[in-house]
Amino acid sequence: MKKLHTLASSLLLAAALAAPAAVMAHAEHGQPQYGGIFAEAGEAQLELVNQAGKVALYVTQHGAPVSVQGGKARLTVLEGGAKRELQLAPAAENRLEAAASLKPGAKVVAAVELPGRKPLQARFEVK
Repeated sequence: MKKLHTLASSLLLAAALAAPAAVMAHAEHGQPQYGGIFAEAGEAQLELVNQAGKVALYVTQHGAPVSVQGGKARLTVLEGGAKRELQLAPAAENRLEAAASLKPGAKVVAAVELPGRKPLQARFEVK
């Protein structure tokens, strides 16, 4: 009986110590990490960053970078009644980008294709 009590106590202690680690692992989930606009996109998350004449799209999964090598993205942009499309190419580990700027109020639909993954899609409104 004493062994059972010791085992139960050990399991409870292990669970209590593991819980904060699980919370910390997801602390960045749902939050912009690159100074942009965050959106859920199926099994991953996308962050749209518009600055310095470049539009970047970062891909993460539960706060961890997702490789975009071999991938591509298309942004459909609606600005002031005009529609345009931007093609983004891999620029870093988890960043796709294009030389362009987006105006505040623009509505953007991002479509991302990455090797070995389901297509991702998200909507943004530029602030």
